[in-house]
Amino acid sequence: MLSYVEVLRDAKPVGKRVAVVGAGGIGFDVAEFLVHDGHSPSLDISAWRREWGVADPSDVRGGVAGVKPQPSPPARRLPAAAEARETGAGLGKTTGWIHRAALKMKRVEMIAGVNYEGVVAGGLAVSFGEKRERAEVLEVDTIVLCAGQESLRELEAPLRAAGASVHLIGGAALAGELDAKRAIDEGTRLAARL
Repeated sequence: MLSYVEVLRDAKPVGKRVAVVGAGGIGFDVAEFLVHDGHSPSLDISAWRREWGVADPSDVRGGVAGVKPQPSPPARRLPAAAEARETGAGLGKTTGWIHRAALKMKRVEMIAGVNYEGVVAGGLAVSFGEKRERAEVLEVDTIVLCAGQESLRELEAPLRAAGASVHLIGGAALAGELDAKRAIDEGTRLAARL
């Protein structure tokens, strides 16, 4: 079992069958990170065009005529489980659709409305609904926790002790449901006040 921080920051090894616990913003980001094996197509225009079925607009008007998506196979088998009734319910209105589409293209199994019953031999035990029905084990070799985020504030106290003026914004102020739009808004407003 790993936290999303251990996966993203610490590059801890992750198996080929992974359960992502939590399907909010960080869960979607981690799932998308895990379905790629190292290099993201978003950093390579040719790979991105193949993945999404977009031609070079200088060759094909609008870039979409007669082109079919050719997504690369996912690097891992990934069930993403969430307690919520709908996975990704808290994603931003402007980008949520693309996160859902990207994971669907990589055949990520989005499982909503689960109760986490425990870690067992062979995977993650879950059930469904208030009556805890349809118990099953998601057969995985790694579980990545993307729920219950906590703000990382280890620099705050030393900076204050050194006499620095410290302002907390974004995930440092409130990590739950990390939101880039909120963080940018808070940063812009803070900059205007300073």
